[in-house]
This record gives sequence, structure tokens and C-alpha cells, in this order.
Amino acid sequence: MTRTLPRTLGELRESGYTPRSVKEEIRANLICKLQSGDTLFPGIVGYDDSVVPQITHALLSRQNFILLGLRGQAKSRILRQLTLLLDEHIPVLEGSEVNDDPLRPISKYGRTLVEEKRADAPIAWIGRDARYVEKLATPDVTIADIIGDVDPIRAARGGHVLADELTIHFGLLPRANRGVFALNELPDLAGKIQVGLFNIMQEGDVQIKGYPVRLPLDVMLVFTANPEDYTARGKIITPLKDRIGAEVQTHYPETVELGTRITLQEAWTAREGVSRPVEVPDFVAETIERIAFLARKDKRVDQRSGVSQRMPISVLENAVSSAERRALLANEPAIVPRPTDIYAALPSITGKLELEYEGELVGSEKIARELIAEAASETFDAWGGETATRELEDIVAYFEGGGVLQLGDTAAASAAVEGFRTVPGLIEAVREIGFAASNQPGQVAAACELVLEALVAERRITRTEAGTYARGPRRPRPPGAGPGPGSMS
Repeated sequence: MTRTLPRTLGELRESGYTPRSVKEEIRANLICKLQSGDTLFPGIVGYDDSVVPQITHALLSRQNFILLGLRGQAKSRILRQLTLLLDEHIPVLEGSEVNDDPLRPISKYGRTLVEEKRADAPIAWIGRDARYVEKLATPDVTIADIIGDVDPIRAARGGHVLADELTIHFGLLPRANRGVFALNELPDLAGKIQVGLFNIMQEGDVQIKGYPVRLPLDVMLVFTANPEDYTARGKIITPLKDRIGAEVQTHYPETVELGTRITLQEAWTAREGVSRPVEVPDFVAETIERIAFLARKDKRVDQRSGVSQRMPISVLENAVSSAERRALLANEPAIVPRPTDIYAALPSITGKLELEYEGELVGSEKIARELIAEAASETFDAWGGETATRELEDIVAYFEGGGVLQLGDTAAASAAVEGFRTVPGLIEAVREIGFAASNQPGQVAAACELVLEALVAERRITRTEAGTYARGPRRPRPPGAGPGPGSMS
């Protein structure tokens, strides 16, 4: 039988309800989750031994904290999941803008309601999500936005003088009372606004503009910041930084395997309303992930801005869409992305790379193409591509002898496989390496393309932007060698 929640102050008192601070509440629920072995932050991959323990320590210590890291490192998602550590619902005085605790109201509205109604003061219950308030810090944010200000319209409608506390329009921070207040990109907040956070972080109260009244707020403050923002667009003023209990540094996935897990988890690949199944070959997903890893090491890419995890997620989504388009045009039974589709997703790469001066000279598209080929080569090596030495030599010899292979991005997998069969050693190399676990045309075609892309990265063959594979770049002739075939002396 479902227990009826108290609806008046008298019923609440009789229920034995005992108030506790939001930090004590989070700490208690965190301890329960740790003891039961529950996952603290569902869907967050790669932080189990680094970020999550540090956040846990801060929460157990009842500290405010800041997540410091480059873009696309799940900072905002982590903060939003703090609501999972809040109680399912808590009682507040009905109509209170600052979530007044019925037993300890802090606003004049709450105190007046209790004085007038006493045990009959109405109670409302709010859930976890309503106790999380998030604000993106921008230079135009004002004290009124965060803390509050006088509301002349409220004063006129209520017949109050401006000095009356009931004329206050509360900002986001007081409205987050008894909950979590998250401020994203803290360095972008003007210095004078950062000063306005001092009291709440140290003394636990705020003072509304021009009023001789203080609100002893009960709130957990959490922040995010990008290291580049410390010097580029703004900075966290020293006294505020000193009041933040813990600085937790986030990071990108440390291994390709972890990155691939994140990408596959976040990318929209299960296409609703499509009868064809989406089958992403493991080596294609790995190649896409390696593009991000290579970009994070490339000197032509601005590493201070970082390469967001959103890049491989977007690339995979677009690669699947390219494969979906081909499947629809060619009436294929399954949607199987292959390296050709990664090239079709170039806009998802070029739009997410911040380049250094050297990179600007080369151009984002050329860099992206080089990253794709190099990523294919690394995947090829990781899967044991060197085991197919003889087959690879046959492939290179075919192109060196003048062989050319033209593949359209809309060519059906079965037609592509027939084209690959004309290249000696290619199908054999795929089987030797173990790329295609089945003989499904889509898997075989994707595997063949990956082998060719690896040879392109090694400059043993070439690939045009139109997708034509041909002989490798001519190597300079050794000194003293005679004229080449067909040359004139």
C-alpha cells in the first residue's frame, strides 16, 4: 500500500521528518550507493579510476568542486547526474520560490505562511530534477540573474513598499536552495559577479541588493571550466578559486578501446523506422576512433582547444548515414559502413578541428584525409596486418603494373566485392587478417577498403578524392641511374 505524503506542516511533524542539508543528503545517498556497489555515474566511461574517485572524495567531504577539462569530456553530463544522489522528493512550503524547508523557512514568504497557517501550512513535494539549476556563464550575466534584485512590478501588484522583502525577485542561486547549482564555463563570468558567490561558498548565505536581509541558503555549488579559458577569455579570481573545495581534472579516453565504447554508446546508429539492420564492423568503428586519437597528437591541430569526443560520435553517425543512403539506393539488405563512408563524413571532422598556423597552411580537409588514411593504417597494424605480407605484395604489384580500381560511394557491396576480386591477393589478405568474420558482402567490402586505405597511408598506392586506387607515388631515381622507360636522353 502506497504511503500518503504529508500535505500540511502538522502532518509533516507527526511523520517524524527531520531536515538535513543537501550536502549531508548527497553524502548519505552516496554512502548507500558505494556500499551496495551501484554505478555512481551511469554511462560515464573511462573515469572509474581517475575522475569518479576524486568526485567521490569531494562529495564525502561535503565540498563544492569544479571540473576542469577540455571540450567534450562529459563535464556537464557528470554534473547533471548529481541529481541521482538526491532524495527522490523533499517537502517544501507550497508556493515558496526558494524551496523553503517547512521546519526551517528562510524567506519572508515562508515565515509568514507558517505564522499565519501554523499546523495547516500547505506542503508540496518536489523531485530531484526540480532541485538542479544550471547556468551557462557568459559575460553579460548580472548579479540580478544569479542572486536577485528589486521587482517594482511585484511591489506595485502586491501593494508593498520597495523596502519590503516580498518585493525581491530571486535569482537562480536562491531558487536552487536545497539543491545543486551548476555554473558552466566559470571563467567567462565577470569578476564582479564571481565576487557575489563568496558569501554563499564560505558563510552559506547571500545578501540581496540593497536589503538588510540575508538568506542562509543550503546549496551545493559545482562548476566547469576549460583550461584554455583561464587565460584566453577570462579567469577564475583567486579568492573564489580558494573557496572551491576540489579541482577535478577530466580527460579524453586513455585507450582506443574506451573511446570506441563511448562513441558506440553515444552515436545514433539504431535508425528507427528502417527495416534494414545497422551493422558497424569493429574495425570501422576503431578506425573512426583512431582519427580522434591521431588528431589529439597532431602538431597542426591546436591541442589547447582539444579534439572533442563529439567528433568521432558525429563521424560515426554520418558514416552510418552514408551507408544508409547507399543501402536505400542499391536496395541492400543491411546498412554496413565502410571506409568510403568515413570520407563522406569529412565535414564532421573539418568542422571540429582548430588548427595551428601550420595546419591552416595545409588546410583542414587535407589534414582530415591524412588522418583517415593513417587511422586505417593503425587499425590494420593492430589487427595483425603484417601476417598477410605475401598477399600485400601481390596487391601492390597489381597497381604498380598499371592496375586501377574505381569505386563509387553508392556501389552496392556485392558489386564492390566483385571489383575487389580483380585485385590479386586482396580477398586473401582480408581472410588472412581476419577482418571479415563472415562472408557477408558488406563486411568483406569494408575489410577490402581498409586494406587499401592502409596501403595508401604507407604511400604504396594512391587514392584520389574521387575514390580511385592506383599506383603509388613515383619514388626518386637513385643517383647515377639511367633514364626511365619512355624518357628521352
